[in-house]
Amino acid sequence: MERRQLEYFVAIVEHGGFTHAARALRVAQPSLSRAIAKLEHELGVALFHRVGRNAVLSSAGESMADRARLVLRDLDAMRAAAQAVGSGLAGRVDVAATSSSALEPVISIIADLRERHPGLLVSTSAAQSAAEVVAMVLQGRCEAGVCGSAERPAGPGLVAHHLRDEEFLLVAPPGSGIGATVSWSDLRGMSFVVTQPPTAVRALFDRIAATVPDVSLAAEVGDRSVVLPMVLRGIGSGLMPDGWTDLARRAGAEVARFTPSERLPQWVVHRSGPITAATQAFLDTTLGTS
Repeated sequence: MERRQLEYFVAIVEHGGFTHAARALRVAQPSLSRAIAKLEHELGVALFHRVGRNAVLSSAGESMADRARLVLRDLDAMRAAAQAVGSGLAGRVDVAATSSSALEPVISIIADLRERHPGLLVSTSAAQSAAEVVAMVLQGRCEAGVCGSAERPAGPGLVAHHLRDEEFLLVAPPGSGIGATVSWSDLRGMSFVVTQPPTAVRALFDRIAATVPDVSLAAEVGDRSVVLPMVLRGIGSGLMPDGWTDLARRAGAEVARFTPSERLPQWVVHRSGPITAATQAFLDTTLGTS
């Protein structure tokens, strides 16, 4: 089994077929097909079912997909460790993050890494929930993840470090006069712009709506980046992590803290075992150990 075969196999899975994978890899499709046929012959199983012009993963292919990603990650870790000897850090680290964590602390981490290791590239992938972040790391889609979760993230071979407790804030349209602090009872009669489940913000809104009378849903959005613009247009108020505070205030929104405060632990997660020097630098910067 060759690395190239695994790369081709993963590319077909990621891109949804031989044609798109060949285009992404910039190889001729017949070469791709021959490499996969050879891999299937060596393994003694069919990895794909050919249905017309489409390729559908077989049960054997499904069980192999995550393992193939992890093998490629481990090979990258060994190569990076060898290349890092006697030279400055270089390379790429793929990080999964929920939107609030992508804002903070990931932006600050990237800024620190750029100063310390200009040759490192951090590529972030968006996730809707902590569970999705964990899945992306365990499947080998990303090397590390940052997310908010009330419980310590767990999974086979997963390592989780607590970073801090992020605080959720009330963000209201300009001129709302909400004051510096609010309690849940102050939200009576208010309308909100919130994200769809299963986000932590939506879970908080659902708890509030189940407790406080006359709290309504003004808009439900799939893209969290439109919540603040909708708040600024007066469509409704929002619930946002504290990483949005400066941006919301500069844009003209009113921001208030809850009393008692609403907090959610933030975590950085990664797989146990070999990791690249780039990933180690990301973790060291995240945890303040470098």
